[in-house]
Amino acid sequence: MELLDLELLRVAHGGYCVARHGGKVVFVRGGLPGERVRARLAQDGARHAVADVVDVLLASPDRVPHVWQEAAAAGVGGASLGHVAPAAQLRWKAEVIADVVRRIGGARVAAEVGPVEVRSLGVYDRGTRTRVRFVVDDAGRLAMRRPRSHGTVALHRMPLAVPALGDLHLFGGGWSFVPGEEVAAVVPSDSPPVVLASGGTWSAPGEGASRRIRERVVLGGRELRWVLDAAGFWQVHRDAPRVLAEQVVRAAAPARGQSVLELYSGAGLLTVPLADAVGPRGRLVAVEASPTAVADATGALEGRPQARVRVGRVDARAVGRGAVDVVVLDPPRSGAGTAVMGAIMARSPARIVYVACDPAALARDLAPALDAYTVGAVTALDLFPHTHHVELVVRLDRRA
Repeated sequence: MELLDLELLRVAHGGYCVARHGGKVVFVRGGLPGERVRARLAQDGARHAVADVVDVLLASPDRVPHVWQEAAAAGVGGASLGHVAPAAQLRWKAEVIADVVRRIGGARVAAEVGPVEVRSLGVYDRGTRTRVRFVVDDAGRLAMRRPRSHGTVALHRMPLAVPALGDLHLFGGGWSFVPGEEVAAVVPSDSPPVVLASGGTWSAPGEGASRRIRERVVLGGRELRWVLDAAGFWQVHRDAPRVLAEQVVRAAAPARGQSVLELYSGAGLLTVPLADAVGPRGRLVAVEASPTAVADATGALEGRPQARVRVGRVDARAVGRGAVDVVVLDPPRSGAGTAVMGAIMARSPARIVYVACDPAALARDLAPALDAYTVGAVTALDLFPHTHHVELVVRLDRRA
């Protein structure tokens, strides 16, 4: 493919920098703003192109040796910002949030959200991921797919994962993986690591294990526990469950005896502490589409009769009617959508807490809410070091 000499101008959503070449916008992977680079053209569309850095001609002072050189050389590994100094990663994400909110949400949303400082969890020099996924190549080796390709790259280590992943000896440790299958490794906080592969769950080569794992989160000095399906969703960063739950409960601030509606509740990471916050005289209703996640959340809520979890798709009907004090929602990357946001506002809660994994979806969903609500607080969390992803917790307060 063609090589381009480019000057990188600014950051863009998705882990790219923006450049221009021949009157066309080029989204460049592996660079930093202010750098001059040589990049290989990967896609050339009518309106824009995509390229990958192959040589740095003038480096940014924020460039550091990549956190995972093996994956960086092949363009895999889920570490799109692995070449960026930690402080610069936080600035990068803050700039993307501001840009996306302005472009997608408009001036009003941008003014309400304001400048956002991304909070670090303080771990960039060692692995933090408790869940990793691979594909098995034709030689039976664990691999990852190349970007924008079906091709794979065999791996020899996974430095971004928590050290306990090494106990599984996945790389050359006697495992017999089937070419073409997907493999997941899970390191729970309160039970041994497991591997999901070949239609089963394993703790070591040839040793079967239960799919039920245990997670533990300490909040306010209290231990909260979950027993989960190993294949189910749980926050990937080892500290994320605690930090995210703390932020959401603080933002929601439900009083004893109040009512809370939680949407997209998953396995109950937020449901359990919210139920404890409203207490036995309060009421919490949670809605989640996955029957497995609902079963896991229900188990974790044992002894809390004030909480009830329903299985169902989150739509306007699931939001329901009638007065409610607080609504908490953690939608997928696509966002909640106009119908769900409208149904939430029709219930007129005093406070809405929106947990967003994509600033574009957040901006779209906030726009129609600002007639009735004001943005009370925004917290951005770097739960995904070395990637372009960021988590936001936004509190909306009903206008007087």
